[in-house]
Amino acid sequence: MKRLTGHLYFWVLLAIVSGGVLGYVDPPTAVRLKPLGDGFIALVKMLISPIIFCTVVLGIAGAGDMKKVGRVGGKALIYFEVVSTVALVIGLLVINVVRPGAGFNADPSTLDANAVADYAKRATALSATDFILHVVPVTFLDAFTGSGDLLQVLFVAILFGYAMTHMGPRALPVQHFIEACSQIFFAMMNALMKLAPIGAGGAMAFTIGRYGIEALKPLAALMGSFYLTCALFILIVLGSIAGFTGFSILRFIAYIKDELLTVLGTSSSESALVPLMQKLERLGCSKSVVGLVVPSGYSFNLDGTNIYLTMAALFVAQALNIELTLGQQLTVLGVAMLTSKGASGVTGAGFITLAATLAVVPSIPVAGLALILGIDRFMSEARSLTNFIGNGVAAIVVAQWENELDKARLLRELSGGPAAAVAIPTEATPEAVSLTSER
Repeated sequence: MKRLTGHLYFWVLLAIVSGGVLGYVDPPTAVRLKPLGDGFIALVKMLISPIIFCTVVLGIAGAGDMKKVGRVGGKALIYFEVVSTVALVIGLLVINVVRPGAGFNADPSTLDANAVADYAKRATALSATDFILHVVPVTFLDAFTGSGDLLQVLFVAILFGYAMTHMGPRALPVQHFIEACSQIFFAMMNALMKLAPIGAGGAMAFTIGRYGIEALKPLAALMGSFYLTCALFILIVLGSIAGFTGFSILRFIAYIKDELLTVLGTSSSESALVPLMQKLERLGCSKSVVGLVVPSGYSFNLDGTNIYLTMAALFVAQALNIELTLGQQLTVLGVAMLTSKGASGVTGAGFITLAATLAVVPSIPVAGLALILGIDRFMSEARSLTNFIGNGVAAIVVAQWENELDKARLLRELSGGPAAAVAIPTEATPEAVSLTSER
């Protein structure tokens, strides 16, 4: 028992269960715990930008080759597009086979358009041009102090690393300074992750207390179909990709169980982004590949969100008895392929992106989103978990393509070999600091 309680995942799981029970038994008290979850996510996001910046800059400076950066980015984008398209198609197929919205017979005149008006308004800003321009921050510091968009941080970091590689020895003092800062930021993150049980428990208590178990019953068919589809995508699609790369998806999931529980509790994949990057490096992926693939994946490789977009859009159509032709369904798929790039790992972005998708598909009224507004929060966990696992697999695959994956170390770590049991050094270095239960 003592050995079990020494693991972070035990306390996170206990907090999630306790929060859920409190939300069911005493909803008013549970709702008041919302600041615990929000505060934890805010603390983590506070450090994500500087950690990503340091990781990418040091990776580029260490490689000393901008051609490599372009090559890694190109391979990552190709992978993202292929797998994201597969996710969209799977969602389309499942929703047509299961048809959870059939028989719902919702009356369009009774829909509360005001309930989704705010989401629809925010969705209008998700144009392709605005998204591209948004990648460039107004000022250098705005990438860190503005919206917190990881693509802005990645853009600035690549420029900074590029300049350092061309300065040669003159940039060494700056490189050493960034290395020291990186060690400090990782040590800070290591300390903050000890608060994960509090954040996850508070967030889960709020979710159950605010929406209640009753909110699941009317739309259980959609939720069940969505969760099943995500599970099949992870086990079959990502499992096949992992198998071709030479590792087991189930062992990988077990290896990142601490981070998955944190994501489950907070419904935000960003809450465990940095711990995921640390574990990927421990698995044998190079720092530069991890630093480029994972942050960009949070905008371009949202597998769970893609599945959700097609399933939710077609569910609304089915519930309103709107028969869509194959061409119209493919249009939904194509639009979702573009609008999904504007989503991120933050809770609620999936629903905003769904509103953006329906806004340009006149066949389905945006007001129909009111049908699933109550259960969207419950589906965000599956979205975040699928996105999270997908980004981890993507980093390993790209590292393999770049011949920057230590295959022996990967298999040894996933099998729980001797190297995985080595104690973590007390000095907080980016390679040494573990944000998991093994520390």
